[in-house]
Amino acid sequence: MTDRFSSFVVFAEMRTGSNFLEANLNAFPGITCHGEAFNPHFIGYPNSHQILGIDQATRDAEPGALLRAIKHDPSAMGGFRYFHDHDPRVLDLVLDDPKCAKIILTRNPVESYVSWKIAQETGQWKLTDVKARKAAQAEFVPAEFEAHLEALQAFQLTLMNRLQTSGQTAFYVAYEDLQSVEVMNGLAAYLGVPEMLEELDKNLKKQNPSPLSDKVSNFAQMEQALGKLDRFDLTRTPNFEPRRGPNVPGYVTGVKAPLLFMPIAGGPQQEVRRWLSALDNEKQNQLGQKMTQKELRQWKRKNTGHRSFTVLRHPLLRAHDVFCHRILNAGQGSYLQLRRTLVRRYKMPLPDEGQETQIDLATHRTAFIAFLEFLKGNLAGQTAVRVDPAWATQTQILQGFGEFTLPDLVLREDTMVATLADLAASVGYADAPRIGPVSFHGAHMLEDVYDDEIEALAADVYQRDYMMFGFGRWR
Repeated sequence: MTDRFSSFVVFAEMRTGSNFLEANLNAFPGITCHGEAFNPHFIGYPNSHQILGIDQATRDAEPGALLRAIKHDPSAMGGFRYFHDHDPRVLDLVLDDPKCAKIILTRNPVESYVSWKIAQETGQWKLTDVKARKAAQAEFVPAEFEAHLEALQAFQLTLMNRLQTSGQTAFYVAYEDLQSVEVMNGLAAYLGVPEMLEELDKNLKKQNPSPLSDKVSNFAQMEQALGKLDRFDLTRTPNFEPRRGPNVPGYVTGVKAPLLFMPIAGGPQQEVRRWLSALDNEKQNQLGQKMTQKELRQWKRKNTGHRSFTVLRHPLLRAHDVFCHRILNAGQGSYLQLRRTLVRRYKMPLPDEGQETQIDLATHRTAFIAFLEFLKGNLAGQTAVRVDPAWATQTQILQGFGEFTLPDLVLREDTMVATLADLAASVGYADAPRIGPVSFHGAHMLEDVYDDEIEALAADVYQRDYMMFGFGRWR
């Protein structure tokens, strides 16, 4: 322990070299890094069961207990690695603690994304012997990379702002710095540990040392997709300037129609996109999508009289569709890792993977109620799982829109047929096609399980949306 700091946190992400950094921190006699101590899916490491005598159930119930154990461990200065999707309750606790040293590890996000894709393909997340190396190429998926980049940017901005406003500073480490024993010794000095290393830990090896052109199967497509991005945005630390508004790449503009659709996850997104493209008798891939803030401003300037809109869905209907699509489902579109965590850690009564389409009505209802109960704790910040946009309150999502631009129309799904027709007419489309029927996921519909108990539970979980938007009973 030192007078300056009593613990530390390494803010990093997957495939940024955090395992290598941890190995070298643990090489110092006075330092112990406890892995991903607050990963919602495991504690410390995938096959570990406890840290300093605290198991995962205890940690999930009270994350502060594990923080205190790490902080007051008399054997060494303790710390852990924290990624943007780890237990959100921990972030405020460590950022508000000036005695907790902040280490921020960054890597070119293209490199980390490609490394992550290769690791997914090979199943190899660490390498200790080059003889065991598994080779593969990554497929660059533009939308997936943009989501990866947006998450990194948002988290880095949060860290920077919180450190600025609290008068704290951090020790920044780039991926390339990890090979410098001098930087590692400087980091130890920052933590107040007097020992020094003569050489780095050599057990972990770089898994994919070849250039990106060799590691990406569709390298030309990747170059084209990245062409619109400021290249300095890919390497600048700590916050990947320029700053971006929330989910701007998810906004959709008409092919010719001066309409901007601002989707809310969990709502009728595909149906509105089909309608928007049909206005100009075009395919959906002709719609304006994946824009930067600059490109959206340019579109607004060119389309005088443009209208922007979003569509609200009843909170209960939205929660049920998300449950069927992301949680009950174990196939395409599912949040499979989260599904497994909900079954293992939160005892959610879901059918075995591959059997979800055979679920009977009673079991479906029981599982959906369990999901609503999970959402109540999740939205209140009482779980180790971060709030996903698919089930975040629509109130919060609209507030996020306001950081860049606000919709001038907030429509309701149950009246959008008439409202969208009026909206189209207002911009010169008097004979606009009628929006198609909304489709939902799952073997059972909400009306099959709906009753007073489920309505009351949804109103409790989403009381903010019910109050802000005046939602009443679903039926």
